Amino acid sequence: MTDAIALWNRYRRYLAVAPTIGLSLDISRMRFDDGFFDRMSAPMARAFAEMADLEKGAIANPDEGRMVGHYWLRDPSLAPSAEIRDVIDRTRSRVSQFAADVHGGKIAPARGGRFSNLLVIGIGGSALGPQFVASALGGKGDRLRPFFFDNTDPDGMGRTLAAIGNELGQTLTVVISKSGSTKETRNGMFEAAAAYERAGLAFARHAVAVTGEKSLLDRTAEQEGWLARFPMWDWVGGRTSELSAVGLLPAALQGIAIDQLLEGARDADAVTRRTVVAENPAALLALMWHYAGEGRGKKAMVILPYKDRLELFSRYLQQLVMESLGKERDRQGRVVHQGLVVYGNKGSTDQHAYVQQLRDGIDNFFVTFVRILRAGPSGGPAPLEVEPGITSGDYLDGFLLGTREALYESGRDSMTLTLAEVNARSVGALIAIYERAVGLYGSLIDVNAYHQPGVEAGKKAAARVLELQGKVMAALAAAGMEGLDAQQVADKVGAPADVETIYLLLERLGSDSARRVTQVNLGSEAPKTGGGAHPGAKFRSM
Repeated sequence: MTDAIALWNRYRRYLAVAPTIGLSLDISRMRFDDGFFDRMSAPMARAFAEMADLEKGAIANPDEGRMVGHYWLRDPSLAPSAEIRDVIDRTRSRVSQFAADVHGGKIAPARGGRFSNLLVIGIGGSALGPQFVASALGGKGDRLRPFFFDNTDPDGMGRTLAAIGNELGQTLTVVISKSGSTKETRNGMFEAAAAYERAGLAFARHAVAVTGEKSLLDRTAEQEGWLARFPMWDWVGGRTSELSAVGLLPAALQGIAIDQLLEGARDADAVTRRTVVAENPAALLALMWHYAGEGRGKKAMVILPYKDRLELFSRYLQQLVMESLGKERDRQGRVVHQGLVVYGNKGSTDQHAYVQQLRDGIDNFFVTFVRILRAGPSGGPAPLEVEPGITSGDYLDGFLLGTREALYESGRDSMTLTLAEVNARSVGALIAIYERAVGLYGSLIDVNAYHQPGVEAGKKAAARVLELQGKVMAALAAAGMEGLDAQQVADKVGAPADVETIYLLLERLGSDSARRVTQVNLGSEAPKTGGGAHPGAKFRSM
């Protein structure tokens, strides 16, 4: 009994309630000691000061010499110039008007009627945020049914097109890319345009661009006469772009109340600007991340939302958190290899998947439960009782509370973030709170949360591989019928050190009949089931 009372008192002491956004955060099941907040007071004060400077327009990304202004998106009055304030206001107004014109039939498909589907083409922040919001807030009342191309997998795009079926003519396509040169998005645009062409439709009459001014995509959309172009700005990073046109346009077209999304984020920003840590849920999240991982990300963050609508929340947070914080060097240039791993699914599915390990296995994580008090939408039907006095929603909450208790009894740390319901305001607040927490935590561990050199390195490496593929194809064409093995190809293209990559390219090219590359020596070294080529195999161009 004494322990239970002590735990109850700890809960009351450390529960942060933010009534203006209908949210509370319980950190009492994190086992920090009584002196933790005192030890972190100076670093937290610096983090608050840096965040204030950021919102005032300080250069936050010295690599690119740019500001970071996603906070201005929901409150343009904070922007450091009248020009930025005006462009935010104008873009919001244009997004709302464009969506209204589509819904009202003023902007219509080339063959008449009204748009009923929405195809969003993007990757990373240009897809994860819109997908999360579409899943969290969509439903049978959607004005346009959303679909996504979020990869350069032709099979995946084919499946999406098959799901759209014969309704492609009623499908509005939104292509999102700041530079217009992101290959996955560019490829998706090409695939979509080809699908429209096969259907006898003009892609431009069904296409909208969200991109940087004068980018390759912007110029293409202008030259081809697309329906509209909306801006992306260099002071909004992809992973914090959901409340720009990147996310607002798809949401508005789907029929989601974007004004409420922005309102929830703006109100959450007001709460999370508070420098009294106990009243600031974003600051508490950042501090708990620091405590759990000893400021080095030593433990993974497991997100367990007990709500189907929030199933994609962990995927959204993976980019926001891991791309922001996963850095080789700190801001002083020292090698630190920082980061914070994020994974999760949804409750109570998790209990039948990996909660067994969370409770009894390796202690290399901390949990954030996301609890939703209202089981269904306001005004919906009375919940069904699956047992006398017990509904399915009661079971869902019971599983959350029970798992929370079981983890605590097993010595595992957890937090619980509680919302009244999932609606546009609460989703906007969630986005804003985690954006702020990431920024504060980046300051605490002294990394630049607003650049991503590792992503750019991967893009450059991929470009080099594709350049090498062109040389491989040319070498095969010149070799004639005899064929070449990987080492011979590598020598001919002047890249002997790339022999393994060349072998892997030959293996894939030889598996695709459309590429007209075939394996020559189909003897004992050939695979029996089409599972790849033998490293000594020769290939030729047909």
